[in-house]
Amino acid sequence: MYDREWDLFEDVFPPVYTRSTAVSVELLGLDGGSTRLPERGSLLEVGCGAGVLAVLGALAGCERVVASDINPQAAANAARNAERHGVQDRLRSVQSDLFAALDPGERFDTIFWHSNYVRGPEDYEFDSVHDQAYIDPGYEAHRRYLIEAPHWTTPEGSALLHFCSRGDIEALRRIAESCDRGLRLLRTIEVHEGEYGDDVVEHLLFEVNPLNGSAATSS
Repeated sequence: MYDREWDLFEDVFPPVYTRSTAVSVELLGLDGGSTRLPERGSLLEVGCGAGVLAVLGALAGCERVVASDINPQAAANAARNAERHGVQDRLRSVQSDLFAALDPGERFDTIFWHSNYVRGPEDYEFDSVHDQAYIDPGYEAHRRYLIEAPHWTTPEGSALLHFCSRGDIEALRRIAESCDRGLRLLRTIEVHEGEYGDDVVEHLLFEVNPLNGSAATSS
């Protein structure tokens, strides 16, 4: 991908199987477009998978990158790819459930999560680690991200969410409202999928903002 070779560990979701990783890269302008990342800024990628986007962020000039994933194999995979592409001095990988394993004092100019947008039943049990890459039972992880993400940004930073029309957008908006969070749509990209390319999927980039300027937590 991107004229580079990447290591892919067993039990890590392969980024070449869908266009989602490529769309995330395009949404952030890391494909050669106008980047949304501040020059020499810091980046946290939640759900980093093999670490493609995190590595590209470091290569684009981010001075501090943290690549996190709930799957320990993915965190190790991101570290390997950071070494492979010579950015291990500014990219740290960590196994974490959203923000749980981060240093409490860390703050980031950009937080980015390409979420597991498929809403599963609240009692859904994962069959494999790959399920966690795209299924969120009861949208509980989305609720936690909306509540917590603004606390981890710098004063001028942005908490970003890459969502998809295959998810339940109205449910996401209801959860955001209940958490006192606003969702500002920054960009959309339509992707033709399906066997004949006749299934149009809309990818959306939201900025998560506290309503009324408050970052107070909500339950």
